[in-house]
Amino acid sequence: MTIASLEGIKVALVHDWLNGMRGGEKCLEVLCELFPDADLYTLIHEKGKLSKVIESMKISTSFIQHMPFGLKKYRHYLPLFPLAIEQFKLNGYDLIVSSSHCVAKGVKHDDSVYHISYVHSPMRYVWDQFDTYFRQPRTSMLVRIGAEATRSYLQHWDSKTSKRVDTFICNSQNIRRKIRDYYNRESQVVHPPVDLSFFRPGKAKESYYLMVGAFAPNKRVDLAVKAFNQLKLPLKIAGRGQDEAYCRSIAEENIEFHGTLSNKKLLELYQQARALVFPGEDDFGITPLEAQACNTPVIAYASGGALETVTNQTGIFFSEQKEEALCEAVQEMERRWKNFSPETFSNQTKLFRRENYKEQMAAAIQNGFKEWQR
Repeated sequence: MTIASLEGIKVALVHDWLNGMRGGEKCLEVLCELFPDADLYTLIHEKGKLSKVIESMKISTSFIQHMPFGLKKYRHYLPLFPLAIEQFKLNGYDLIVSSSHCVAKGVKHDDSVYHISYVHSPMRYVWDQFDTYFRQPRTSMLVRIGAEATRSYLQHWDSKTSKRVDTFICNSQNIRRKIRDYYNRESQVVHPPVDLSFFRPGKAKESYYLMVGAFAPNKRVDLAVKAFNQLKLPLKIAGRGQDEAYCRSIAEENIEFHGTLSNKKLLELYQQARALVFPGEDDFGITPLEAQACNTPVIAYASGGALETVTNQTGIFFSEQKEEALCEAVQEMERRWKNFSPETFSNQTKLFRRENYKEQMAAAIQNGFKEWQR
């Protein structure tokens, strides 16, 4: 599917960074399918880490790509991200579609270009999750000082550059409220996609619990590790990221780290897990929906996007990000995991089909562009 009425126009796609297939990249993949001839701009690109659809695009990177350790330690260059994204001069395009959770929506262009931005989150590192990223006991003093020194500048830049966007789309009611609070702008909600043709129920369940995702501070992998250290129940963790070394260092023998897995292996883990553990506050959260599509219930922190993707019929919530609260939720799951209904999982996940996202994004872009032209 492409957008027939927009054929022939020059399109630029903008995404923060390309180094793995997480929720944001699965949204970007659909945009690449809608605009296969578009140019794709990003801060960094680690080749071979994306889907074939994304890798096949014409990709341009910023100077961060060529900085010392730019691919592996790119987050250390956060204060330079605004300068890096603004190096792309996109005045020659008719349409810009940005996919942004950091700086992509701040790309520069003149008034002759229509810019629609799909926002996964305003720059969470400098707004509501600053403490989670930069005020943890394990945060180095140098990183903390740098973050404190640049926070005000980054907040101002993030708010100011919201004016470069003509139309905002967002992934959840949670992010819609944040766009209103931080940018004083309205936005339309289009939920991210889940590939229900791939994520599907399996057969027998096993006794382990599962966590999937990047080892980013907001994911709270450390909380899951500490809770399961107490519970002595098996926990498998799939993913990599900045907190990985710390989490490995505190984990006991009942916790397994699987790194980056093939889609086939990840599907098997989803299908066989007793439950998915989702202890962080996420903007939306694709993994709870992927788990539910496999008839796997979710243990979720009752905040952020999980409140829109998980229900009391498909999972168990806990209200405080503390070990005791998560342990209690896991113990409740031990008692209830056989009682969740496959039909309930199906009814919940079909609301987030990949086809829904593609159709809604195509309509939003097409209608927005036509309205802007008038």
